[in-house]
Amino acid sequence: MNPLLGKLHPYPFERLRALTEHIRPNTALRPISLGIGEPRHATPQLIEDALLASIKGLSVYPPTAGSPALREAFAGWLQRRYGLTVDAASQVLPVGGSREALFAIAQTVVDASRAGATVVCPNPFYQIYEGAALLAGAEVAFANSDPARNFAADWNQIDAATWARTQLLYVCSPGNPTGAVMPLSEWATLFDLSDRHGFVIASDECYSEIYFRDEPPLGGLEAAAQLGRSDFKNLISFTSLSKRSNVPGLRSGFVAGDAQIIKKFLLYRTYHGSAMGPLVQAASLAAWNDEAHVVANRALYRTKFAQVTPVLAKVLDVALPDAGFYLWAGLPTQNGQAGDDIGFAQQLLAQYNVAVLPGSLLARTAGGGTDAQNPGYNPGSGRIRMALVASTDECLEAAHRIADFCRQQAA
Repeated sequence: MNPLLGKLHPYPFERLRALTEHIRPNTALRPISLGIGEPRHATPQLIEDALLASIKGLSVYPPTAGSPALREAFAGWLQRRYGLTVDAASQVLPVGGSREALFAIAQTVVDASRAGATVVCPNPFYQIYEGAALLAGAEVAFANSDPARNFAADWNQIDAATWARTQLLYVCSPGNPTGAVMPLSEWATLFDLSDRHGFVIASDECYSEIYFRDEPPLGGLEAAAQLGRSDFKNLISFTSLSKRSNVPGLRSGFVAGDAQIIKKFLLYRTYHGSAMGPLVQAASLAAWNDEAHVVANRALYRTKFAQVTPVLAKVLDVALPDAGFYLWAGLPTQNGQAGDDIGFAQQLLAQYNVAVLPGSLLARTAGGGTDAQNPGYNPGSGRIRMALVASTDECLEAAHRIADFCRQQAA
């Protein structure tokens, strides 16, 4: 067996299952899960129609690069959304959702034969970044989040020697779990570091279309263009239909950016066997060419967050995020210390039948573990992540239960 598999940490939801398997939730209340970030709004009819209309596509092998029409749809969306001009033949590729592609890019980019090959990522973080790095044979360095900056990653924590060994940097904007959006100044800093040390920036932007301000979040390619980097050197962005169009089961997205990286990524994907099926391509084409359903979807989240956030803000340290569909909430302190996020989640499930994700499971401590009890700083400790993906009524009911639970704990 591949010995690198032994370096993988248990996935957060696997750990959460182990931590709660002995709990018998209060059956007097219906179960409500705010744990997994799985969109539950209805899939738009136009996507279902396109999928069914292309059923004869099952009889042909799809090209790994996707159809010319699909790549043109990607390029068209980038132009409408960000004002960008990209070459549909060389600067975009279809992928099986952002998760699959975020893993695969590390296998394409990392040269494990170089001593100290390193991948940098934020902390807390989407766990695929770490797993991809470890299975590519790299070391992982973490930039802890900064509470003073809306829990955005503090890249200053990475020293010069580590940057010199870095081959790949994962960024996530809007962030998971914080919802923080990277400003242009932060992009400028990262581009300068990339130019000096030669590493690739993988920009995870799967939450870009769910936002609460009037101005949509800045994208990585957009930032590059504004800074005069129209060739997108050493930059590749990842986006997905899962959140934007409520089709997590479709497994569809695309990558865009540096043509040289895209060329190598296509070579990897050709051998990896990750071509997008014709049915999925047809449904994706319909989705990327329509914006009305995205506007309607965003309105649903805005209504939901507007109702739920004030209820929780009375008992938790939480505010409306920049974007995304998570609330990253701080628990009440206990004797001046951060609240026990694992204990909170366990008791909330037992007493009020509401599932949330402990923040410490989404981060690493200084010692590399995920247990909030381990020595060292864990930037997720004392916080919980709540995914407001269900209906407004269900999320609001969960919020009131959480508020009742917090008041009970404080009494």
